[in-house]
Amino acid sequence: MQGIWTMGELLVEIMRPEPDMPLHETGSFLGPFPSGAPAIFIDTVARLGHPAGIIGGVGDDDFGRCILDRLERDGVDCSLVARFERGTTAVAFVTYFADGSRKFIYHFNDTPAVWARRPRDQELDAEFFHIMGCSLMPNPDFRAEILSTARALRKRGARVSFDPNVRPELMEESKMKALLDEVLGISSILLPGEAELEIITGSRDEAGAADLFARYDLELVVLKRGKRGCTVFSREESFDVAAYPVQEVDPTGAGDCFDAGFLCGLLENRPLEECAGIAAVSGALNAAAFGPMEGDISRGEVIARIQSFSS
Repeated sequence: MQGIWTMGELLVEIMRPEPDMPLHETGSFLGPFPSGAPAIFIDTVARLGHPAGIIGGVGDDDFGRCILDRLERDGVDCSLVARFERGTTAVAFVTYFADGSRKFIYHFNDTPAVWARRPRDQELDAEFFHIMGCSLMPNPDFRAEILSTARALRKRGARVSFDPNVRPELMEESKMKALLDEVLGISSILLPGEAELEIITGSRDEAGAADLFARYDLELVVLKRGKRGCTVFSREESFDVAAYPVQEVDPTGAGDCFDAGFLCGLLENRPLEECAGIAAVSGALNAAAFGPMEGDISRGEVIARIQSFSS
């Protein structure tokens, strides 16, 4: 299988139904929703019509079944997802606030979410291997396994894409910067948010992108600016692409869907502006639905929205 692979945590999200409901107060939750940034990303790749696979682990329980049923239904290759009889599937509890911020309580560092290993006797073929920063932060053994897989696939010709996806809850800042530097050293495409670009370079704009091109062997930096769209930087040019307008319901996973849309555009050899358009619509559709990967995303729907928006 070519296409796109990723490796990282698989978990379910248990979510507050409305903003401004603190996690320390007794109240209602909704879920479980299949989640984990790598799962959201790879499920979107599959729904956009491309070969997609994930390496990960779940417990042999109903939460694990919730995740795998969804991924397999949408066409994700889950043959390298291990099902562990010991331990239980990872969980994240999430709440949102009126100012757009979020708060998480994670239970996955000592769960099957970080126990998976790449079978050494099985060579993978991929055009892209996508790494999420949140997958690298909580567990050093799992981090080493992901980076080993990335290096092996890079040697076989895959391009490594990286979303820093920083989660301060999972790693202290001093260790985080060293880790980001290590991953950038093997990456071809970087997809940061503005705050993440600032953590890496000290800048939120073109100066930060220029610094990255000077320090690393990157092809592209795709800067996600939320409701202000994105800016695509290559070594030859840069340009802005507007956000696709929707009524935001739940921002969780929008950036992961954006990443998937952009890489799918590259797989189709589309111009960079079209790649960014697919990414923008994919992210927006996910933000318009409640739940981390519940947006109305399909190849036909995304193309139709792009055509309607540009007409």
